[in-house]
Amino acid sequence: MIEVEAARNILLRTVQPTASSEQDLFTAAGHRLARAVHAVHDHPLFDMSAVDGYAFAFTSGAASWRVVVELAAGDAIGKALLPGECARIFTGAMMPLGADTVVMQEHVERKGDTITHHDEGLRSGGNVRRKGEQLRTGDPLLQAGVNLGPAEIGLLASAGIRAVQVHARPSVSIVRTGGEFTDASSPEQGRIFSSNDAMLAAALMQEGISTSGRLFTPKDERRELLNDLQLAMDSSDVVITTGGVSVGEHDLVRSCLEELGAEVLFHGVRQKPGKPMLLARLGNTAIFGLPGNPRAVMIAWYEYVLPYLRAMQGAIDPWLRSERLPISAAVQLKGARAEFRAAEVSRGVVHLLADQGSHMLSNLIAAQAIAYFPSSIRALEAGDPVELHYLPER
Repeated sequence: MIEVEAARNILLRTVQPTASSEQDLFTAAGHRLARAVHAVHDHPLFDMSAVDGYAFAFTSGAASWRVVVELAAGDAIGKALLPGECARIFTGAMMPLGADTVVMQEHVERKGDTITHHDEGLRSGGNVRRKGEQLRTGDPLLQAGVNLGPAEIGLLASAGIRAVQVHARPSVSIVRTGGEFTDASSPEQGRIFSSNDAMLAAALMQEGISTSGRLFTPKDERRELLNDLQLAMDSSDVVITTGGVSVGEHDLVRSCLEELGAEVLFHGVRQKPGKPMLLARLGNTAIFGLPGNPRAVMIAWYEYVLPYLRAMQGAIDPWLRSERLPISAAVQLKGARAEFRAAEVSRGVVHLLADQGSHMLSNLIAAQAIAYFPSSIRALEAGDPVELHYLPER
């Protein structure tokens, strides 16, 4: 059995990045950049008006100008304004030659083709967005590994980028083991309703990843498990199994993986919940063997599987966002294992939710974060800092 930190280090060392391809911005959302992107043009592309108003050459003491042209966004004129001339201009329109300042229309009085303004605070260059003031050609826009959300897509589009190199989403199969489950809508004698497969499929979907093909659901029967594990590994970058990783007579996942030629990188992590978890690899396929208890499955998902999937797609920091905050009350921890506990945060203070068995999920539904207690910490006093891992927004 290894410590949490050792398991995390092994996990990152074994990451195999997914392939990359060029995608149009309209299909790239939700993917991670495989290459850094730099500006190919200045932004703004030219000097433009930041307001609706009148553009002219600022001269200290001058108060009136003659309107000779009107410019909407997208318009341009080929000649320069002469001294004493101005242009009626609208937000986003290109500044005419001979003009360096815009006065807002609210500060202007116009009679016929003549304007006067009473903006005493106006200075040369006022209300003008200068060419390249946001970006210069060659400036870095986004680094590799960035997840492309709406703001990132908008930034790229505004800089004239139309396609980017992104990582493919990994293909993932779920193998639910165990003969105790029913897929029926009514109880059956000696059977329980299955949740782990649906729960993991939903977690993957939240990350924009769909399971490849069907959900493999073998019983604890060796030949069937060997067959379905082989099918899953042949078709997937990552296989997630649930159940069958402990040490009972029906826990066959490890021995089946080894029979199929997989290398077990670790089996057993000194943590609660999720101690029996394993990580294996066969060729380029990673296999996460998760326990059967639902809460342990979700802790393993957030703390190990999700970061691995993000790292495969080039994430620079794939772990859950974390910080250290004071705990609201003293806590005593039993045993020698690290613990992951459901928590919420109120006014910068961590409140642990009622502890539950590894088969129960209700406190994770209410949780904002997971509080992490390393095996070296067995007691905290109120106000002591605790490491907090924030759950993704639902």
